[in-house]
Amino acid sequence: MDKRIFDADIKILHNGIRLISIKRDTQLASIHIGFKVGSLYETGADRGISHFIEHMLFKGTLNKSNEEINDALEKRGGEYNAYTDYSCTVYNITALSEELEASIEILSDMVKNSKFPEKEVEKERGVILAELRTSKDDIEDYSFNKIHEMAFEKSPLKYDTLGEEKTVKKFTKQQLLSYYKLHYAPNNCFISIVSPFDHMEISNMVEKYFIDWSRQNIEDVQVIVEDNKEDKKITLKKNIEQSTVIYAFTFHGLSKKEELALKVLNHKFGESANSILFRELREDRGLAYDVYSHLDMTKYVKMLYIYTAVAPESVEETLNVIDNCIGRIKSGDINFNDDTVILMKKVLKTAVAATLEDSTDLGNYVLHQCLEDESIYEFVDDMKNLEDIKSKDMYEAAKKVFNNPTIHILSPK
Repeated sequence: MDKRIFDADIKILHNGIRLISIKRDTQLASIHIGFKVGSLYETGADRGISHFIEHMLFKGTLNKSNEEINDALEKRGGEYNAYTDYSCTVYNITALSEELEASIEILSDMVKNSKFPEKEVEKERGVILAELRTSKDDIEDYSFNKIHEMAFEKSPLKYDTLGEEKTVKKFTKQQLLSYYKLHYAPNNCFISIVSPFDHMEISNMVEKYFIDWSRQNIEDVQVIVEDNKEDKKITLKKNIEQSTVIYAFTFHGLSKKEELALKVLNHKFGESANSILFRELREDRGLAYDVYSHLDMTKYVKMLYIYTAVAPESVEETLNVIDNCIGRIKSGDINFNDDTVILMKKVLKTAVAATLEDSTDLGNYVLHQCLEDESIYEFVDDMKNLEDIKSKDMYEAAKKVFNNPTIHILSPK
């Protein structure tokens, strides 16, 4: 597998837009537009403002009403979506390739010309407050929010990307507009397009709809990077039947090789349906239906989670099992051999193939790589570098990462 795996072109347009064009034999075209604006860059009274603005971009521009925007999106006959996470906000349309130019025109209007009608701000405030309440009703979401609150003192990871009720209730139209105008600028904008068109055609198409957008000064925000705090806490909640158990570990400062070894370790530890945790907690003991570990490799985040849901009377046994599994890995009692790396290589190849065959997934992947200033061919490098990963590297990664956990237990009140 080499870097000719797809035909890509990356360029910076005159006004600072970073454009990634990928040409492939497909009937579909997928466009993603992303901005480096998310909850990691928010402070104090701004908590949740990036997410609120994401909602508002569908609510009316200088050229189209709310109804006209949504009607235009529906008429593309494909899929459209948007999301806000820790480090960015992204807007996407995937449709037939002949709909690409119309899709670019719609999204360009939304990101450049949104006007935040007062009436729509109030409507969307209610929608977001309902979204926050829904998150509290979902015990998995609620548990992850709780462990983030516990794990950090100063990091914005402490706060939900959706925001807090007290901030969402106070956002004004002017506050939203000011933040939008400050951060939605071409030199803070990344566009990926996967299509059957030549790179020059794509460049000309994007220039046509973004040429009048002027770059502006973007303030550099110093993101607080913080290791998780060792702690263990129980939260009681009414009207639930099960307890949840979450462990959180940060791993800032690992090398690329160490992160790759951690990926391999995590797959064996808790990511697969035949993982160590799955077999111990579900298959051998019947304690849990849902059990997994998860890695977030995002810059400034770098977290490994362990999650499971069990009967309240099984919490202590579950904690002992998890601690025992971690201890046996760190001591080398659990054997990782060459087969583990061989299997991981197959897993990565499968994931790469799945991404390459899906225009939306591929566009989203390359967008995020560019947002984080990483190579769009990183997975190719990972495949090559897997050859150098040995069992000792996995044990060393475990020794570096599996220390001083933040542990949260949610139990019925």
